[in-house]
Amino acid sequence: MSEKLKDNYKNNIKKFQPKPSYVINCVKAFLVGGLICLIGQGIQNFYMTVFNFNEENVGNPTVATLILISALLTGVGIYDKLGQFAGAGSAVPVTGFANSMTSAAMEHRSEGIVLGVATNMFKLAGSVIVFGVVAAYVVGMIRYLLNMSFTG
Repeated sequence: MSEKLKDNYKNNIKKFQPKPSYVINCVKAFLVGGLICLIGQGIQNFYMTVFNFNEENVGNPTVATLILISALLTGVGIYDKLGQFAGAGSAVPVTGFANSMTSAAMEHRSEGIVLGVATNMFKLAGSVIVFGVVAAYVVGMIRYLLNMSFTG
């Protein structure tokens, strides 16, 4: 296909494409993401009050609870509707990561536990985990080098 034909096609379809409302999408993402964080803060306060956790060790059970709630809501189809409404507001917190892993596991469960669920679930998670480890290493090395230059 020639470049002129491609440009002509792009110009012709622009008038039929819906215009996204960036402001409304940002507000939805902000409100839903904030609500998820508010729920997380409530869970954290609950653990600190009822189970006497301190601020140093309350984070892990709070994150685990948010992941469990997200996985359960994904299983019954609620989190996907929330994601369609909120966009990045539901995808950015840890609950969005749990949703994507649970969705992948549910989609491939007919292929078996190992070759279906585990394999496809970690196709998505693997890249995120690798990026996280590499990014942590790079940031750690930068901090180490900066500390060496300031102290040595």
